[in-house]
Amino acid sequence: MTTGRSPAVSAASVRWRTHASFIIFALFAAAWPWAAQAQDSPLAERGRRTSQASDLAGGREVPPPKQEITTSAVHEPSELTLRDALSLALQRNPELAAFSNELRASEGAVLQAGVLPNPVLEITAADFGNERKRLEGDRTTSLQLGQLIELGGKRSARIRIAEASRDIAGWDYEAKRIEVLSLVARRFVDVLTAQRRKTLAGEAVQLASQVADAVGKRVQAGKVSPVEETKARLAQATAEVELEQARREGIAARNSLGALWGNPSPRFEKAVGDLEKTIPLPTYEQLAERVRNNPELARWSSEIERRQAAVNAQKAKAVPDVTITAGVSRFSQFDDRAYTVGISVPLPLFDRNRGGVLEASRRLDKATDELRGAEGRLLTDLAQTYQRLAAIEKEIETLRTTLLPGAQSAFDAATKGYQLGKFGFLDVLDAQRTLFQTRTQYLRALADYQRGVSEIERLIGGPLDAQQQ
Repeated sequence: MTTGRSPAVSAASVRWRTHASFIIFALFAAAWPWAAQAQDSPLAERGRRTSQASDLAGGREVPPPKQEITTSAVHEPSELTLRDALSLALQRNPELAAFSNELRASEGAVLQAGVLPNPVLEITAADFGNERKRLEGDRTTSLQLGQLIELGGKRSARIRIAEASRDIAGWDYEAKRIEVLSLVARRFVDVLTAQRRKTLAGEAVQLASQVADAVGKRVQAGKVSPVEETKARLAQATAEVELEQARREGIAARNSLGALWGNPSPRFEKAVGDLEKTIPLPTYEQLAERVRNNPELARWSSEIERRQAAVNAQKAKAVPDVTITAGVSRFSQFDDRAYTVGISVPLPLFDRNRGGVLEASRRLDKATDELRGAEGRLLTDLAQTYQRLAAIEKEIETLRTTLLPGAQSAFDAATKGYQLGKFGFLDVLDAQRTLFQTRTQYLRALADYQRGVSEIERLIGGPLDAQQQ
């Protein structure tokens, strides 16, 4: 049986495959020492280690995302607790999903940074268009492979930059997560406050109605002027208007909270929580130490590492790369071949990348200054929030122990005295107004306290109570 191919053609094919194998072997045999040296450089070894971002206290690992963002249906209970709201936001918040995708994208950048340059294949055929060469059968065909060898630690510096960027993306995710949790807590407080205000407004309407009815009875008995009943009905109408406002504020607060997990029309019926719960306030010094745990501050350690790697990358650019080539040329006139091996190195006579190194170095200095500036801003915000929270804590205690009991006692006495004819109606209105204002002030102080706690927890990057999970 015949294959249709002459022995001469088969032999030529075998020879070309042999030549190509030789070229590839020679190319990588020559490139291997440089590649191995680049992989064993100190910067590459540091790039292979798991990246750790050290904060000012030292030694914190870059956190991975605490929750996986999903788009599946999430159960929303009818009685919503703060834990439920936090869980829903962590699972469905669109801004957290965006940061999570950015973190995944940075993983791809790390993968791409470690890829070696592709080899270059070059095939040339000479003496085209030369009639004499064609007639004589004198043609030269060349096959050549080239491989760029990066020297000076370029690849390892590139990997380190990508890894530091990934670490920064992790810190940014963590910072956004804490920001979302803090925002959920504040809006949950808004819902609780609106519910409490609605209850107080309902009680105010009831009290105003009772006062108006009592005045109406005295008017019918001819003991007081009908003007007083008109004033009482006006006070009742004002209380009803405030009740309607409280209802609308409650709806707005619910919708604002639900928007944090992508549901502007939430299905929960009520929020369950204790506005009057307080936490023993640590000292300012203790909280200032915990500010270093804030991801907004900790991320700057990774940022400094990235800019240091950028400096190393710019310095590595001053080291010329080497291109190794190996090939074979075929001369048709003599039916002969010749092998070639070459190396090319650019001469760094004019460009030593001094400007690039200077730029990267100054950006590294800038990052150090920005780290100190970020720390100063966080400590300033903490000091202001801490003082405000301490003042609110005293206000709550005074309202709870003195003002609220006094206002209630004054209103009860004025109402009873009015029924007995001992006080005028203006005294009742004044006592009623004072009671409502004191209750509203107490509710506002409770809400401000809870918001202050949430703000401090955002600044320190964790719960105010160290034992709280």
